[in-house]
Amino acid sequence: MPDFWDDRVRAALDLEDLGADGPRSVADVDPKRWHEAVRACRDDLGCDFFDWLTAVDEGPAEPDGGEAPAAPVSRFRIVAHLWSVAERRGVLLRALLTEGAVPTVTDLYPGADWHERETHEMFGVDFPGHPDLQPLLLAPEFEGHPLRKDFVLAARVVKPWPGAKEPGEGHGTVRKRAPKRPPGVPEDWIEPDPRTRRPDAS
Repeated sequence: MPDFWDDRVRAALDLEDLGADGPRSVADVDPKRWHEAVRACRDDLGCDFFDWLTAVDEGPAEPDGGEAPAAPVSRFRIVAHLWSVAERRGVLLRALLTEGAVPTVTDLYPGADWHERETHEMFGVDFPGHPDLQPLLLAPEFEGHPLRKDFVLAARVVKPWPGAKEPGEGHGTVRKRAPKRPPGVPEDWIEPDPRTRRPDAS
């Protein structure tokens, strides 16, 4: 049985290849066409429900046969889930970007407001045209973007393991796992001197 929804998505977004995820078509578009693609999903496909928007840190970009850049460039995949209530079908719209910005879609879906604010706050992705990209979850003095892969999780080094015992210990055994560097902490990261920490730091 032919899937007419996928045919409509291909026509609306001018794409040849689509993925599938249950009742959703998975469409990858150029980030320069992001706003246009979201508008097509709303106007041409009848996606009247904005579900969510976020980003995924895909890690550093691979060099294209030339010299590697002086500083690694992170790639971010912007993902939005749009749904047609009448059709009971949806589109998982994705765009891979290295410049860290896609136009806001708050003019198309006002509900995208706080999704874009959270994505900006957690990943550092900018949304030109957004009315107010103010912090949503973190304190104003917080520095950095905690869901990026290059964000140093210093608290994992400074604080001891929160459990009563290290993994592998207990039940009368003396087995102890060798300490390992926690995820998100680079090898060359230097643990701060505890004497220089603020008394109120946790």
